[in-house]
Amino acid sequence: MNPLTSLYGAAAALRNTLFDRGVLSSRRLERPVVSVGNLSAGGSGKTPFVIALGELMKARGIPFDVLSRGYGRKTRGVLEVETDGKAADFGDEPLLIARRLGVPVIVGESRYEAGRVAERKFQPQLHILDDGFQHRSLFRDFDIVLVTERDFDDRMLPSGRLREPLSSLQRADAIVLPRDFSVHNLAIESFARQGKLIWRMTRETVVPAAPVAPIVFCGIARPRQFFGQLRAAGITPAAEVIFRDHHVYDKNDIERLLAMRGKLGAGGFLTTEKDEVSLGVLQEELKPFAVAALRLTLDHPADVVDAILARTIFARIGERKPRS
Repeated sequence: MNPLTSLYGAAAALRNTLFDRGVLSSRRLERPVVSVGNLSAGGSGKTPFVIALGELMKARGIPFDVLSRGYGRKTRGVLEVETDGKAADFGDEPLLIARRLGVPVIVGESRYEAGRVAERKFQPQLHILDDGFQHRSLFRDFDIVLVTERDFDDRMLPSGRLREPLSSLQRADAIVLPRDFSVHNLAIESFARQGKLIWRMTRETVVPAAPVAPIVFCGIARPRQFFGQLRAAGITPAAEVIFRDHHVYDKNDIERLLAMRGKLGAGGFLTTEKDEVSLGVLQEELKPFAVAALRLTLDHPADVVDAILARTIFARIGERKPRS
């Protein structure tokens, strides 16, 4: 095992202990915060979950915003995401969320300051905190953690992908599992007995009008998973090209892809929604061009929303002891 794994685990444990004992404190916004996060470094579906949850809140008529760090952006400070903006300014995932939901999305290194801006400008009833499980400096009223099956056999960074151990799920209010998660898991059973909500979700990759034998490319956390989903949908790529996660595309990337198409005789190009956002206007040079959309469906969505609202908006927040 990489010796850095032990150091990383020890640092994560110390930080959590300092928050648990009140040595490090969390700042609280006026409106409740619902955090969507995970244990591992990407690939669990946080962004599609935020979008799915946001759509459910919109259907209930709940005014809300989304707070995000804006990972990968080249700007600094607190900014409101402009839907016609660039991924370099706001981050690819916040830009995708803003376009899909049509609600205020605020990015900032300090999500507390981002929330303060949102409250002054938009008067939301609720904040959704994107990728917030490890951002303990902001008080959360409800913690949702997405868990994948591989998390139960994974290691801490950098040997594995875990940012925190499974024991950190003690902080969660709701644990979200894939619907096809069939392993008889003692840890999940224990969390359920403690009153943690266990929710199930289904992920589906939708590909409208994909070119024949496309060049498939992406810059996401788990590219092999994406390629496998496409093959399961009956798409046979002419080539698979992997860029780093949150890659911001440039002319050289486009020239490389076009040269590959000419060499292989591919029918076009296929990528993810997140990569489409990162491409910006450059996608006009890739024709035919198709985008695979990841759709997430929650089991019993009405119960999910009821549980969140009962513990946030409808709860007497001021009478509860803050949890970090």
